[in-house]
Order: sequence, then structure tokens, then C-alpha cells
Amino acid sequence: MPNPAPFFILCALGFAAFFSSYLRIPVLPLFAASLGAAPAQVGLINGAFMITAGLLSIPAGLLVDRVGQKLPVIGGILAIALSSLLITLCRTPGEMTAAYLLFGTGMAAFAPGMLALVADTVPANRVGQAYGWYTTAVYLAMTLGPAAGGYLAQTAGLRQVFLISGGLLLVIALLALLALPRGAARHKTGIQVMLASSVELLRNLTLTSCLLATLGSCIGFGVFLTFLPLFASECGLDPARVGLVFAAQAFTNVVSRVPIGRLADRVDRRRIVAAGLFCLAVALAALGQATRLPALLGCAVLLGLGMALTYTAIGALIADGVSPRQRGLAMGMYNSCIYLGMMTGSTAMGFALQRIGYPLGFALAGASALLASLTFTRISRPAKQS
Repeated sequence: MPNPAPFFILCALGFAAFFSSYLRIPVLPLFAASLGAAPAQVGLINGAFMITAGLLSIPAGLLVDRVGQKLPVIGGILAIALSSLLITLCRTPGEMTAAYLLFGTGMAAFAPGMLALVADTVPANRVGQAYGWYTTAVYLAMTLGPAAGGYLAQTAGLRQVFLISGGLLLVIALLALLALPRGAARHKTGIQVMLASSVELLRNLTLTSCLLATLGSCIGFGVFLTFLPLFASECGLDPARVGLVFAAQAFTNVVSRVPIGRLADRVDRRRIVAAGLFCLAVALAALGQATRLPALLGCAVLLGLGMALTYTAIGALIADGVSPRQRGLAMGMYNSCIYLGMMTGSTAMGFALQRIGYPLGFALAGASALLASLTFTRISRPAKQS
């Protein structure tokens, strides 16, 4: 793969940023509950982050195409860092919700620029492998981050996890300023022309089918991220064991991404996406029936495999299916669907779970992934080479 040094920098930066951010994943619901938050309020806190990230990802993608990737990426890291530091000062669930709006803003700026940089750094026939390696780095961080966060919560305290996260992210922002390649701006036209081209982009069936698949599957994943800690706590698991369940899901993602990325460069990526969505549906439905750690770990492993199959192939489909000058916008749309889907799962199920319980709630989450699979299969078309 040409230009190994810039690509290595991207993988290292992705790892560091997601590790520092994901320290908070198993801690947030527990810290919110310690401030008096009910399950519905926990869902609203995560929902505030997700809806902000979802709504701002498309404007961030337009910004990436206009000014280049470096400044949005660094600004995003700084916003995420500030949100973590502000949470250490929170005394109510409402204050946490406000801090998480800033977290969503930062992630909206960070993710599209990084995804566009990855595609720009490698040749077109290696895009699948590139996303395999980059997302391996990211999901390795998602493996180690929650496990480390659970350990830190037990040894240092819940509030201190957010302080550590924010401090690490400030250091990462400085390193990104020094080492990150700038990336070229592609649009010199006015914002109205750019918005018109955005509408035209949605006529691309490859992109549209990928966005719908991402939206539907992430509804289910939002339920997993938000409510697994509370469900596992009801089953008698302590924070460290909750972190292990998250780690099992993310570790499976890590070891699967590179071989799946290579496969995605050789076979029909649509079949890989469909298989991944089916795995997600089965894992989520079974999760609500699991009450012991081994069963929860098994569901997490299947969920991780489904994510590796689905999102590695989708990333490559989008990168190849749109023109390079609109790649930032397309990745912004993709990122928007990720967070709006997770927000829907987090917020809607937060209210529903109080009435229907966790087993039925996770079954409905699995149904959303199954519907995403059927929708994707119906409308997807072979990716066009740009």
C-alpha cells in the first residue's frame, strides 16, 4: 500500500481518539444513575449526543469538502475533550445532557474527515483493505477503551474516568495538529451549489441503500450501547464484567475487520452487508434472553462479527460508489445515519423499556436490523467505480 506513513498516522490517530472517548461507554449510564437518572433519562443523555452528531455530520461533510479535512478533525477532538471535562462538573442528569451536546458536535466534525482521508490515502483497488485496517484500529480502541473505563471506574471512581478521557484527548489534538496530513479542499463553489449537489447525490442507489442499512442497523446497536450496562447490572454483573461484554463485541470486530476488508475487495460487497445485518438481528434478539456472563459474551461476539461484516463492506461501497470530490459529504451522510439510528434506539427504547422490559426491547432491536437487511437487499445495486 503506497504512502504507508500517512496511513499509519490516520490509524494511530483513530485508535487514540476512540480509545480516549470510549473510556466513558460503560461508565456513563452508571454515573447518570448515581445522579438520579432513570432509564429514560439515560436514553435522553445518549440521545442528545447522537442527535447532535447525526444532524451536524452532513454540514461537517460539506465543510470537509470545502476546507479540507485537518481543521474539522482537530476541532472535533477538542470539542470531545471539552465535553468530557465538563461532565466532571455535572451534578444533575440535565447538565450531563447539555455536556453531551458538545460531544456530539465533536464527533460530527471528527469522523467524516477521517473517513475521507483514509479513502484519499490509498488507491481505489485497496479501499476495502484500507477501511479494514483503519476500522481495526478504531475497534481495537473500542475493545480496550470500555474495558479500561470499567477498571478505572472501580479503582479511581466514576467521575475520574471523564477527567482522564478529557486530558488524553487534549494531548491527541496537539499531536494531530503536528502530524495529520491536511487533505485537499475540493469545492470552491458556493454553498447553494454544494447543497444542490447533495440532493443529486441521494439519487445514487448504492449510497442510498447503504445509508438505509446503516440507519436501521444502528437503531439496534444504539439499544445495545445504551442499555446493556443497566440490563447486565440487573443480572448481577459489576462494572468490570460489563466492560468485558463490551470488549468481547469490539474484540470480534478487531480480529474480523482486516480479513473482511480483503474479502470486500474480491467479492460482491452487497452479500457481505446482508450477512452482517442478519448476524446483528440474531445477536440482538438473543441478548435479551441472556442472563449470565457466558451467554452475554456469546451474543456480544456474534454482534461484533455482524458489525465487522456490515460496516467494513458499507464503507468500501460508499467510497467506491461516489466521486472523490463528494466523498466528505457522503461520509458525513453515513456518519449522520449512524448517530441518528443510535439516537432513535437509545431515546425511543428508553421510554419503551420501562413498559415492555429488556427481553422484548432487545427483540425489537433485532427486528430493526432484520428490516434493514431486507431493505438493503431490495434496493441495492452494484457499486460504480468512481
